[in-house]
Amino acid sequence: MLKTIRLLAIVSRLEFLPAMASWFTIGVAWGINPLLSFIKLVVPATLAFAVTMISAVIGLQINTLSDFDLDSRDDRKKRLVDAMSCLGRRSLKSIIVIEFLFCFAFVFLLFLFQAKPALLLMWIAGIFLTYAYSAPPLRLKSRGWLSLVTLILIICILPLLFVFHTFTSELDIFFLLFLIGQALSVYSLILSTEIRDFFEDSAMGIQTMTVNIGLVKASFFSIVFLGVGCILTVLAFFLRLACGLPPLLNAFLLTIGVADIVVLRNLKTLYFLSKEYTLSKDQKFIAQNIRQLAAHSPQWIILASQAAVFMSILLIIGRFLP
Repeated sequence: MLKTIRLLAIVSRLEFLPAMASWFTIGVAWGINPLLSFIKLVVPATLAFAVTMISAVIGLQINTLSDFDLDSRDDRKKRLVDAMSCLGRRSLKSIIVIEFLFCFAFVFLLFLFQAKPALLLMWIAGIFLTYAYSAPPLRLKSRGWLSLVTLILIICILPLLFVFHTFTSELDIFFLLFLIGQALSVYSLILSTEIRDFFEDSAMGIQTMTVNIGLVKASFFSIVFLGVGCILTVLAFFLRLACGLPPLLNAFLLTIGVADIVVLRNLKTLYFLSKEYTLSKDQKFIAQNIRQLAAHSPQWIILASQAAVFMSILLIIGRFLP
């Protein structure tokens, strides 16, 4: 039993879950109403958290299942491949079905408690896109721009909107500005993960966005999108905090800037390595350097997202202060 749990933890790619948990915290911060009773805050928050995290696990497991043959050719993913082999495809499929049923029960309870049909519709759309992104016959991850749009929807926009709508139905301009900023930031970091897998995807004929436009353009766009996303995110928080919340909290906006600058420095290095790769005769050595640097993309995602989480926690505190 313990061995099965350990194997399941590996194939579920738990390193990505802190980033997904961040969307829950952020959604609560922007949507919560301090005037709600304790029950009307805790019950929907608990159910929304369960739905968000189980949905994320299902998506990661489907991705592991669908990419098994591709991952088998990548020495960096040997631990993941070995765990998948030991656990077995049939066992993982059965676990996914059980998780799906639990998740449906939670989202249905949330729908009944809040009387918001949009929650159920968003979850259905998210689960469908999660499956369609990784699994055949659609396998949207290999369809260029469509892959990026789908991934942004399932790991950023839909989770954020789901949690936000759990607590409020009023979309304000500050939240929309924040949502655009986060979408651009996520877009940037998705490109960095595609750069990490560029060489294997190219060999397998998987037409990701990075494969279509090349390493140099992908790394350049990742810098631009993260820079613009950072500006919009900071502006959205600044404007929200300016609306009757303690102005001192604005000082902490520097955390987002510092975190994104750290990531941008790595993306800049990735850009120069990509340019060097296209001009060099010793491409194998540079390709390995690109892989090693881009392999840190999950940490970059966590760093960027946790900075926004920190500000979101301060936003929650500010809303509850007298």
